[in-house]
Amino acid sequence: MSSAVPTDTTQEPPTRQSNFLRQIIEADLSQGTYASRHWAGSPGDAAHHAAGSPDPAKIRTRFPPEPNGYLHVGHAKSICLNFGLARDYGGVCHMRFDDTNPEKEDTEYVNSILDAVQWLGFSWDATFNGQSTSHLYQASDYFDFMYRAAEYLIEAGHAYVDEQTAEQMRVNRGDFGKPGVDSPFRALPASHHLARFRQMAAGQHADGAMVLRAKIDMASPNINLRDPAIYRIRRATHHHTGDKWCIYPMYTFAHPIEDALEQITHSICTLEFEDQRPFYDWLLDRLCEGGLLAQPHPHQYEFARLNLTYVITSKRKLAQLVTQGHVSGWDDPRMPTIVGLRRRGYTPEAIQLFAERIGVTKSDSWIDYSTLEGCLRETLDVSAPRAMAVLDPVKLVITNWDALHGEGRLDDCSAPVHPHLPDLGRRSFTFGKALWIERTDYEEVPPKGYNRLYPGNKVRLKYGHVITCTGAVKDASGHITEVHAELVPDTKSGSPGSDAVKVKGVITWVGVADALPAEVRLYDRLFSVPHPDTTEKDFLEELNPDSLRTVTAYVEPSMASAKGDDRFQFERHGYFVADREDHAAGKLVFNRVTGLKDSWGK
Repeated sequence: MSSAVPTDTTQEPPTRQSNFLRQIIEADLSQGTYASRHWAGSPGDAAHHAAGSPDPAKIRTRFPPEPNGYLHVGHAKSICLNFGLARDYGGVCHMRFDDTNPEKEDTEYVNSILDAVQWLGFSWDATFNGQSTSHLYQASDYFDFMYRAAEYLIEAGHAYVDEQTAEQMRVNRGDFGKPGVDSPFRALPASHHLARFRQMAAGQHADGAMVLRAKIDMASPNINLRDPAIYRIRRATHHHTGDKWCIYPMYTFAHPIEDALEQITHSICTLEFEDQRPFYDWLLDRLCEGGLLAQPHPHQYEFARLNLTYVITSKRKLAQLVTQGHVSGWDDPRMPTIVGLRRRGYTPEAIQLFAERIGVTKSDSWIDYSTLEGCLRETLDVSAPRAMAVLDPVKLVITNWDALHGEGRLDDCSAPVHPHLPDLGRRSFTFGKALWIERTDYEEVPPKGYNRLYPGNKVRLKYGHVITCTGAVKDASGHITEVHAELVPDTKSGSPGSDAVKVKGVITWVGVADALPAEVRLYDRLFSVPHPDTTEKDFLEELNPDSLRTVTAYVEPSMASAKGDDRFQFERHGYFVADREDHAAGKLVFNRVTGLKDSWGK
């Protein structure tokens, strides 16, 4: 076997925050723990061939979602962790679908998961010596092997077919204060159980009539070791294997076998699976004893899942939000799904930075949502082009414009596309008699410290001229319809006299002559409380009624070339993205990604 490493991991790993998983991996690498791995079984074994591995990765991790829903921000952390560790230590990360529950799985979810992983910047392909290898797998690749493993466990006295009802098994399992009771079928000979299991596989029994259970210890203090079910009858068409099977392995049985067949070195999962680790090890030890697998088998390590404030990640409750119409779909920009975050305008770099910044621990804690937004601002600040937009427009009329410049004349103005990236060039717009400004930029009686427009006050219109406010026009109900001002001559930004008049206030604007109307969706946090769904209160009562407000705004003419997924900083307002679904030429639609600063801090 070649000693080469993946072409994309030849550089030294970047300096990253140390954690207990990195320490474990570094110790394993220094001790050569997995240096002598080899396949068990014959070279022609279909299961081994499916996961065949010509590449000499130093470590192997895996990301194993069930294709029964859309991934959310917690999965994003796991993706960044597993693929990131493989990247940093000269290894590979396997993309594997744990498709053991055909009733809830669909190719729609498979495709969305693959797209999410790639969008986040990762790949399951590895290149060694110019040869590319795909590490995309399904649990169903190994169903034949899993069936043989189950038969071996029966023959070796480690498994039996239980024909109790589900309620009888539940009662006889006991609880934390009472040991379980052996099934009356447990002591029957292996030959009986093997025959019944084969009948199950042949479709001779009804769904739920019996299950195959591991034979471990019904008195174990760990309830997960009280003869857990490992196979059940389930007549359902599988999206990958069709109707070949009418029995399917349980996830807890399939998962460790998949890890072992794929030679995973570090099987990383969240803390809720910690109590399952003894079964994980028990199963692999039994199969190694029978010669079906080889030592050293993978080891499972657990870390704390992501608990993010103002967010829920329950698949069932996220589905409820969608089906009951509280959001527009799985990709609603308020949803914590990866497709939702993407449509909201989040960048892969921001999510990777977030995953690195929050770290990896074994202790549960809450991460404030502002941390995620802060990572987004960091990535967008250095890359997002700037633009001016007016979200709550009122017309500003320069009453002396015609006298100074001539009726109908426009003044050309410009600004940098990005203040720190001069190579991106400049954007152009016009200044004329009529402009759009924010309604909040005028106050007839200004509060203390107010430095924008009020009668007698001077302000600079950014990238334009200095003006003096002279008042406003109101309708019969007292609503302001126009703000009036006079232009101060020779004060255009960039001109020799631009600094001659000192002002305290600078406001943004767009010209009526070339402004473009746009639908702007002002998204905010979906829930109004930091820890939704943690009390007896219905989580739907904790929805933020102001999580979406849609306005008709005006944006500068450079936005005519914006395409879906293009991100911008609308000066003063925050970061916005052209909606990837609804935005089009002639129909501009922008989503607010986040403000320029945290507005939820207090």
